[in-house]
Amino acid sequence: MNALFREFLYLPRWERRGVLMLIALIGTMFVAGHYYRARRQAWLALQTDSLQTEAAGSRYRAFVASVEAKRPARRERGGSHAMETASHKPAVVTLAPFNPNRADSLTFRRLGLPAWMAHNILRYRVKGGRFRTAADFKKMYGLTDEQYANLLPYIRIAPEEARRTTRQSVVSSASDSSASIVPRFVQSVKYPAGTQINLNDVDTTELKKIPGIGSVTARRIVGYRNRLGGFYAVSQLGDLSLNVDSLQTWFTVSGDSICRINLNRVGVERLCAHPYINFYQAKVFVEYRQKHGKLKSLKPFALYEEFTPEDLQRIGQYVCFE
Repeated sequence: MNALFREFLYLPRWERRGVLMLIALIGTMFVAGHYYRARRQAWLALQTDSLQTEAAGSRYRAFVASVEAKRPARRERGGSHAMETASHKPAVVTLAPFNPNRADSLTFRRLGLPAWMAHNILRYRVKGGRFRTAADFKKMYGLTDEQYANLLPYIRIAPEEARRTTRQSVVSSASDSSASIVPRFVQSVKYPAGTQINLNDVDTTELKKIPGIGSVTARRIVGYRNRLGGFYAVSQLGDLSLNVDSLQTWFTVSGDSICRINLNRVGVERLCAHPYINFYQAKVFVEYRQKHGKLKSLKPFALYEEFTPEDLQRIGQYVCFE
């Protein structure tokens, strides 16, 4: 090695420069080769991920298309709500008693209301709106006099909700009579300790009377209750990151007021709208029903990896098979 170095030093300047340039070129090519291989591997990995993502998307779109193809064809919506009311009635209208504060969109559709009106009713309830009397239901936008007359004999509003209306009217009258004495911005009254109210019947006004619950929390509770179809246990307030221990003593629940989903009739979209059912679980329900016929219980799904025992226990509170 020393001899080679000495010989290099005795070379003319231009030859030494050429040797150094050749060494630099060889080093550059070596580094460039490694860089090219690394970039190519990264590009191939990215292409593989893209192909897998595209394949998954294609399978999802194909499944949704197959489900949609089995549904009855929907008529095109007209330019006005009046035309839509006339042309978008469900194929079979089943008049039955219903509570407008508890019914889901499927119930409203069976009663002969169009999909857009059912959506408006649910959105009104999510925002904290309540139907105190049958006359309140008549005020829904787009509801015709004929539809209201047909539904009036079947409207059932819980007595607790009607009594709240009477109490509020009395309080309102008292406030008006003493408006010149008492300021209108009186602080809201809280319930005394030991009070218990039904979590499935209470509205945002009543919720705000519970110590520790404000307007935002009250709206979150009512909105989540509407999405669930009702609470079956006070512990479900933990789903909203609320302190269940401090609220447990204030609430009771009535399981008979829960709106249940018929697993033998609804599709993937309706199932996915429930907080306790994700897309993959909804897909399993629909595919199992298509292969094996009507469902009779949730026991077969204990063998599917998409469900845990806790999932089936929670979902079982909100489904039926009639």
